[in-house]
Amino acid sequence: MARTHDRSRSPDGSPSPLVKRLKTSHISPTLSSEDGSPHYPTPPTDISTESLIIIPDPTPNFANDLFDHNNIARLNDDYVKGTPFKYAIVEKLFQDDLLKKVKDECLSELRFTEKETDIYKVNQTGDLASLNFLTPSQIARLPGLLSLRDALYSPQFRNFLRSVTGCGPLSGKKQDMSVNSYTRGCHLLNHDDVIGSRRVSYILYMPLPNYTLWSKDWGGALELYPVRMNEDGQPEPEAVPAKSIPPSWNQFIFFEVQPGKSFHSVEEVVVGGKGEDGRERLSVSGWFHAAQEGEEGYVPEPPVEVKSSREQLTSTSTVFKPYTGVDPEVLPDVTLSEDHVAFLSEFLNPVYLQPRTMQALSTRFVEESSLELHAFLNTPLAESLEPRLRALDTKDGLGEDRAGCVPAHTCGTTGSWAVRGPPHKWRYCVLKPREEGRPAAAVMPRSASSTDQIMRSLQDELFASPAFRAWLAIVSRLMPLRYAVEARRFRPGLDYTLATSEEKEARLDVVLGLTPPAREGPDSEDEGDRYMRNQRGWQASEWGGWECYMAPHNEEDDPAIYRAGTHKKSKAFANGPSGAESSSAVASSSKLDGGERAAGADKANAAAHGHDDPEHAGVDGEQQQDDSTPADVDADADDVPESEPMDEDDEDEEEDSTLLAVQPGFNRLLLVLRDERVMRFVKYVSAAAEGSRWDVCGEYEVGVVQEAEGGEDGVVEKQ
Repeated sequence: MARTHDRSRSPDGSPSPLVKRLKTSHISPTLSSEDGSPHYPTPPTDISTESLIIIPDPTPNFANDLFDHNNIARLNDDYVKGTPFKYAIVEKLFQDDLLKKVKDECLSELRFTEKETDIYKVNQTGDLASLNFLTPSQIARLPGLLSLRDALYSPQFRNFLRSVTGCGPLSGKKQDMSVNSYTRGCHLLNHDDVIGSRRVSYILYMPLPNYTLWSKDWGGALELYPVRMNEDGQPEPEAVPAKSIPPSWNQFIFFEVQPGKSFHSVEEVVVGGKGEDGRERLSVSGWFHAAQEGEEGYVPEPPVEVKSSREQLTSTSTVFKPYTGVDPEVLPDVTLSEDHVAFLSEFLNPVYLQPRTMQALSTRFVEESSLELHAFLNTPLAESLEPRLRALDTKDGLGEDRAGCVPAHTCGTTGSWAVRGPPHKWRYCVLKPREEGRPAAAVMPRSASSTDQIMRSLQDELFASPAFRAWLAIVSRLMPLRYAVEARRFRPGLDYTLATSEEKEARLDVVLGLTPPAREGPDSEDEGDRYMRNQRGWQASEWGGWECYMAPHNEEDDPAIYRAGTHKKSKAFANGPSGAESSSAVASSSKLDGGERAAGADKANAAAHGHDDPEHAGVDGEQQQDDSTPADVDADADDVPESEPMDEDDEDEEEDSTLLAVQPGFNRLLLVLRDERVMRFVKYVSAAAEGSRWDVCGEYEVGVVQEAEGGEDGVVEKQ
């Protein structure tokens, strides 16, 4: 079965094993509450875990004067004046000796699991509330961590938080915390933490190495966002954070969890990882919950009028435009008109305008519900666009010269591009609307236009045209009724979309990928070297940015977990064959697993699609600009190579996993018929990327052609 994790708006604990291995060579001492001298716990005679849990006075564990009324008054004043929402910072929370002990125990005794969804990537332990259920010998190895946990959830500290925040009674029995390690590539995107009875969010920093001041250039800052009211009267975060707080040793940040207010994120960490100097953003984080039933001060949760960030994700809807001058009830011809061919030839590879090619693609799409067409734009247009997109990234501070650092939020927002939010749903750049009354000047040939002009012509002219509508109708055998299209720029270290779905109707997604490939390394005659060079960056899943489709899920399931493995075509795709188990034979896709990527995944993908080399891939490969038809397309539809079947074990593992994951590429058109409730997102683009992820994304409301009585005229019904 597929491995899944519960998804919260922040990564939270899971019931995974907490302690990674038994060690008999040493047992760390606990802290005495009487004289400060260390002592070792003596295992109880009844071997009861509960008897090991002794909660002494926690006050000596905290920094001096933390509970002083003058300090509390100062923190309360800071909290009330905090912007963009109320928060407070304690620069030193615990005694240094205790925190160093906790740090050592975390690194030597705890098991970290890499977790990755649409909203985060992090290395995390299980829920530290499970310390109560460890064996006596295991608990004896974590005295510092146990002391820290019990101190945090002690009555004294909960009263301290109430005094500073005015949040009301907090639970002592409902504990919710874990240890998180952010190394290179780890991040947490925008959310408000609103789930269940959470009342106060907190994070205690232990960045490593602890003797070095954490540089802001290393990433990992806590970002706080201001809000504005949207058209529906709901508060939503602005696209750019108002405050950025880098971590520091023993620093404790906390704020009250509030729907529509407490929007925050964690900037990507750009240092650390294997083979480096041990830098990592280590922390203990979690939540204090409202008093639970049976505890003093318990009050049933009142209904909340403001939607949480999670609830707002489910209410996302697309605004479609109608086709101008086209009767949506009139079916297009089964072939393109001369005018349509003339117009489309300004943009498309002529191979894709040949009737036999379109017929073969149509047959495949009906069977598989997805296609990926390489070399979609004609050669002059593609060859002029790729270097210009690279140059624009360099000009805007988003190119290779960043050396992997997170760029400023203002990068890429000058000239014709602007940021589109809200970031608790998505953040990326789009073309600014054309100035009203300004004429649209078409430059011929298209390749002679500026970068922005080419992108705008693809968005406003190609994707919105009746000619492209007719081409889509022929290839998909569906009738595009209305459309929504935008050119998108996903900046490295900043941009993404979170998982959303259409609850009631199927959609035809049409995405033209325009992301320049990774720069080639030094030339080599060795075939293995050339292969490995091609597997870095986008294709190796190192930089994110993949387009991911997830199967519909139950309320208890996590909709945004994906794993590596063999391709699988799910019947969750509309129009797919019943029980189909193979992925589209023309989709260059790969599945991803919370950090454990199958070796040679792309080579396996190529084999699954019936080819090893893009140059010999038919529709998947780079086509020459002539009148010939690719070999795979030229053959009869029955001769098109099918994907290799999955074995039974893979099929069981993939039952509830990713339907399709497509890596960014240049000059590739992806068509997917997305059934209702299928989740879709573009994974966060890492700061390690050499440049932006570019595409033109179209979403089409479609109908199916139903045969009328007598088998004569057809009618269009909404899909």
